[in-house]
Amino acid sequence: MLSTLYIENIAVIEKTNIDFTQGLNVLTGETGAGKSIIIDSINAVTGHRTSKEIIRTGKDSAYVSATFTNVSEEIIKKAESLGFSAEDNTLIFSRELSLSGRNTCRINNRPATVSTLRELGINLINIHGQHESLELMQADSHISYIDNYGGISDLKEDYYNSYKELIKLKKILDSKGGDQNKRLYEIDLLTFQIEEILNAGLNVGEEEELAEEKKVLQNSEKIRGFLDKAKANLSGLGGYDSACQLVDEASTNLIKASNYYGEAENLSNRLSDLSYTLQDISLEINNLLDNLEFNPSRLEEIELRLDEIYKLKRKYGNSIEEILEFKDNAEERLKELVNYDKNMAQTKERYDILLAETYEKSVRLTDARKKAGQEFSHKVQEEMKFLDMPNVRIFVSIDETPLSSTGKDKLEILISANPGETPKPVSKIASGGELSRMMLAIKTVLSKCDTVDTLIFDEVDTGISGKASRKVGLKLKEVSEKRQVICVTHQVQIASLGESHHLICKNIIGDRTFTDVKTLDRDGRIQELARIMGGIEITENTKKLAEEMLDN
Repeated sequence: MLSTLYIENIAVIEKTNIDFTQGLNVLTGETGAGKSIIIDSINAVTGHRTSKEIIRTGKDSAYVSATFTNVSEEIIKKAESLGFSAEDNTLIFSRELSLSGRNTCRINNRPATVSTLRELGINLINIHGQHESLELMQADSHISYIDNYGGISDLKEDYYNSYKELIKLKKILDSKGGDQNKRLYEIDLLTFQIEEILNAGLNVGEEEELAEEKKVLQNSEKIRGFLDKAKANLSGLGGYDSACQLVDEASTNLIKASNYYGEAENLSNRLSDLSYTLQDISLEINNLLDNLEFNPSRLEEIELRLDEIYKLKRKYGNSIEEILEFKDNAEERLKELVNYDKNMAQTKERYDILLAETYEKSVRLTDARKKAGQEFSHKVQEEMKFLDMPNVRIFVSIDETPLSSTGKDKLEILISANPGETPKPVSKIASGGELSRMMLAIKTVLSKCDTVDTLIFDEVDTGISGKASRKVGLKLKEVSEKRQVICVTHQVQIASLGESHHLICKNIIGDRTFTDVKTLDRDGRIQELARIMGGIEITENTKKLAEEMLDN
C-alpha cells in the first residue's frame, strides 16, 4: 500500500507529508484548495507524463517521493529483475523535476528511468478519475473491461501474434503484386547496381588505408625533412651534437664517478641501455628514409580509386560497409523478383492457411468475451442496483467486424436505466451521476480480479448526492476491506466513512498561496464534516449531525 507521500514545490504546495493507512482514506477540502495536486503528484512519482509547469513559481525544481509498504512478492520479484533490491517488502519511489526539463528518478535510492517508475507503478496504484467516466461514453474502451474481467490475455496474445504475421504477409502480397513492367524495370536496375558494386571489388577498411597512404605521398618532402633532422639530432650530422655520443660520454663519466660513489653505477648502466636504444632508433629512422619515396603515378592511382569509392558512396551508402550491405539486400530482392511467381504462390498459400487459423482464434476470443460479458454485465448491474439504481439493466453487445488487432468483435456496453426503456449506448442516455455510479460499479467488479493494492478515486461522486452518495461511500468502504482505497470527495456521506481523513487547506500569506495537508483527529473530522454540510456558519446542530454520521 501507499504509506507515505512527500511533496515539495509542486504548484501551491511548498512542503507536505501525508501518511496513509490501510482501508479507506478520504481527502477533502474547499474548491481550489489543491486536491488535484495530490493526484498530479502521485501520477508524477509513478512515472506518468507531467510538465515542468507544475513546479512552484519561483523555484527551480520540485520533488515527490512515495513509500510503498507490504508490497507483494510478485512485484518485489519484478523490481529485483529490473535491478532494484527491496528490504522488508518496501519500495520507495522518488522523482525530481527541474525547470531545465531534466528528470531525476530513483527506486530505493538507486537511479531509475521514468518508464521504470511507470512499469512498476501500474502494479502498485490504479487512479480512477472523472475522465474515466467520460471513457464510458466511448464504445471503443468497453472491450478492455470485458477482456480484463475475462482474464483472456493468453488468448489475446495468441490471436495478436497470428494477426501480426497475417498483416505482414498481406503487405508482401500487396507490395509485389500486379505490374510486370515495374518488376522487369526493378530487375534491370538491381542487376546494374549489383554488378557496379561487384566490379568495384571493394574491401572493408580499404578507404581508410588509401587515405593514409595518400597523406604520406602528399607530404613526403615534409616527412623526409623531419626525419633527416631527427637523424641529425641522434647522429650529430649537419653541425648537431650527437645525442648518442653525449649519452655515451655521460655514461662513461658516471662509471668513473662510481669508483668513488657507488650509487652512480646504476645511473651509468641505465644510460648505457639508453645509448643502445638511441642507436636502434637511429637505424630505424634510416629504414624509414629508405622506404620513403614520392611516386606521382601511385598518388594518381589512389586518387582515382578514392574518387570511385566516393561515387559509390553517393549512390549506395555512407561507407564501404553500407555499400556492401546495400549489395546484399539488392541480391536478396533480385532473387525474390526473379522467383516472383514461385514466391507469390508460396506466400499466398501461407496467407490462406494463416487467415483460417487467425479467424479460428478470433472465434475463440469472441466465445470467451460472450461468456465474460454475460457475467460482467450481471455483476455490474447488481453493483449499480446497490448504488441506488434499482431498475438498471446492463447488456454487452457484440457484433462481428473484419479482423483487427483485437479480433473480429465490435463490443459495446448498453444500459437501460428505467423500466420499459430499450437498452441503448451509454453515451445516449446516461447522466453525469449515472456515469459516476456505473464507473464505480465497473471498477468494483474489476477490482476483484485485479492485483493492484491501492485504488485512488478522484471525485467519483460527481453528479450524485444524498442516499446515492452514501451508497457510493459504502461501496468504497467494501472495496477497502481487501485493499487500500484513497478517495478525493466533496460528499459528507462518503467522507464520514473513512478510517483516515486528510484535510487539504489553502492559506494566503502575503502575496503567496500555500497549500498544506493535515491528518484530522476526531474533533477535526467533526469540524470538517460540518463544513462540508454547508451553511454560512458551523452550528452546534451541524456538529452534532457530523458526530452522528461518524458514529454510524
